[in-house]
Amino acid sequence: MTDIKSAFEHGKAFIPFVTAGDPDLETTAKLLVGMSESGADIIEIGIPFSDPIAEGVVIQEADLRSLSAGTTTDKIFDMVKEIRPQIKCALATMTYVNPIFVYGTDKFMARCKECGIAAVIVPDVPYEEKDELSISCDKYGISLISLIAPTSNDRIKMIAKEAQGFIYCVSSMGVTGVRSKITTDIGKMVGLVKSVSDIPCAVGFGVSTPEQAKKISESADGVIVGSAIVKLVAKYGKDCVKPVCDYVREMKNAMN
Repeated sequence: MTDIKSAFEHGKAFIPFVTAGDPDLETTAKLLVGMSESGADIIEIGIPFSDPIAEGVVIQEADLRSLSAGTTTDKIFDMVKEIRPQIKCALATMTYVNPIFVYGTDKFMARCKECGIAAVIVPDVPYEEKDELSISCDKYGISLISLIAPTSNDRIKMIAKEAQGFIYCVSSMGVTGVRSKITTDIGKMVGLVKSVSDIPCAVGFGVSTPEQAKKISESADGVIVGSAIVKLVAKYGKDCVKPVCDYVREMKNAMN
């Protein structure tokens, strides 16, 4: 289950997110292994950036903690490469286009391949500009994950036709963060995608409770959770591995 496709072949996929280097890379390594053992189907590894425009306060603060601790993109790749044999599920990175450009797009994708990372998620690259990354992604066999939002409307079918790996369905307008209620018609979004492609659809932004995960997985192929996990990391620090893994198990169980 180290590629994206296989993550959706055994029921609904649970996709947790963590900010690499928060509180430190040693803890992140333990989290990645632990979440894999606890039922994660794909893990999103957030590469910290000083201006994460799609993120709410919880992940913004995690990025700042990570950067303040001296985390770099190279250090993240080195850590992932070292522990990759212990991780049973697929891995994706989530970051912004600026860190990729600064690192070097071709070099970034080459290192993803070297480290066993199957996909990249870059929220600030619109469909019309995806060639800035897709050429290097295709060269190294990395899936460039497309995002759709409740306001995408007529663009959804266009995006879905060329999407790779899975479609990231943004559940709510605004930035990431825990939401008490998700009012978007997820079924409608997923239906538009499925009318042109059989690519899996995973829903993120705002999902935090087992009840939300259960309801969303009735329509979607997967559920993505970030802020709720990052809040646990912030609360428990280096002792966060058990609370996070318990949470991952609870969310995964609610979806099946």
